[in-house]
Amino acid sequence: MLTRRGRFALALGGGTYLGAWAFGAHVLYAPAVGILLAVGAAVIWTNVLARPLRLHRRIDRDRPLEGDDVVVRIELEGDGGMLPATAMLQDPVGRLGDQEVVVGRDGRFLRAVYRLRRVPRGRYRFTGARAVVEDPFGLAQRTQPLADSSPLLVYPRLARLDVLFAERGLRAHGAGRILLRRPAGFELHSVREYQSGESLRRVHWPSTARRHQLMVKELEDAPRDEIVVVLDAEAGNGAGPPGDSSFDAQVRAAGSLLWAHARRGRHARLVVTSGVADDSISIRTYDRDWPRALEILASAEQNGRRPVEALLNDQAGAATHARDLAVVTATLRPSLVEAIIARAAVRQQVSVVYVEAPTFAGRRKSALGSDAAVLRLESAGVPVAVLRRGDSLEGVLSGPDSAVAHG
Repeated sequence: MLTRRGRFALALGGGTYLGAWAFGAHVLYAPAVGILLAVGAAVIWTNVLARPLRLHRRIDRDRPLEGDDVVVRIELEGDGGMLPATAMLQDPVGRLGDQEVVVGRDGRFLRAVYRLRRVPRGRYRFTGARAVVEDPFGLAQRTQPLADSSPLLVYPRLARLDVLFAERGLRAHGAGRILLRRPAGFELHSVREYQSGESLRRVHWPSTARRHQLMVKELEDAPRDEIVVVLDAEAGNGAGPPGDSSFDAQVRAAGSLLWAHARRGRHARLVVTSGVADDSISIRTYDRDWPRALEILASAEQNGRRPVEALLNDQAGAATHARDLAVVTATLRPSLVEAIIARAAVRQQVSVVYVEAPTFAGRRKSALGSDAAVLRLESAGVPVAVLRRGDSLEGVLSGPDSAVAHG
């Protein structure tokens, strides 16, 4: 409860009092007692004014975009009684560091505003906030932990794409305009007893063998994903600082492709190969599902352990059953190139966005192996868009006349 200054004052007052008693210097009793009383009054002051506080935090913008300044409005509400004139709020904001701001009394509340400048994309947790109430002389203080609140999500800046590079490539080969396709399938819902006149093609033979009577399959319509966008988030493949890294460019590219397909009404799925399990979401209804997809893009981190080619080779995975597949990656190792070509060989429309990570580390061009990988993919009929640091995202993914926007 005592600050460093308060402990020094307490020691000074006690030492002065003992010196006055030891040497009979009665004139020192008054200042000694005065110092001790000041320390005691400071302790009482902070205990009286340190009321239980509730923290309310509000962000000025609903969906802040990367690179924007974020204004945070703080309001501390007291639980009855008198509030201090001022208090110090210590507010850790994830990797953005601790924010210290003086909150002043405004009626029944303590209010303050602080600004986070040029915030990179990401998810920032408000944890460990504390309110510190101190007496005017800085002798005593009372620290109160405050409850955690919802995190701050800073979203990527996406490009509004009307035409995609993969579609231009198909038209250049005489395929004409790509039509919207809605592949549908049927999944097993349940089994029931066979009824006279039903086709034997619907018989579920494993259940029939177990029950010793004919059982038929009940199927339900299960629309499949038309397009799967895979964001390669394997750890160790990125370069550049937060906000201007190769992985941030990957997130923007994947989000822009997904947004373009979702706006067209296509059944799209986003798969992020991060963490222990892949983050995945299907967009069936734009108004309902797109905000959740944006949250996944904002929170994505390059900490994956599973190589993206393992996802492409998984016969039961979402990437295998989709009509179209878009892979956004910063590495084109031989095993990944083989997996992509294998997907194209089974008549799946595959495209690749290759983000050249070396250019985000200050180098001007990629390794020769990456150039050879791009040429090999293109020779196999896989459209490839190469994105370097400083390139226009919309220019690479569609055409030079697109405008930057966000969802």
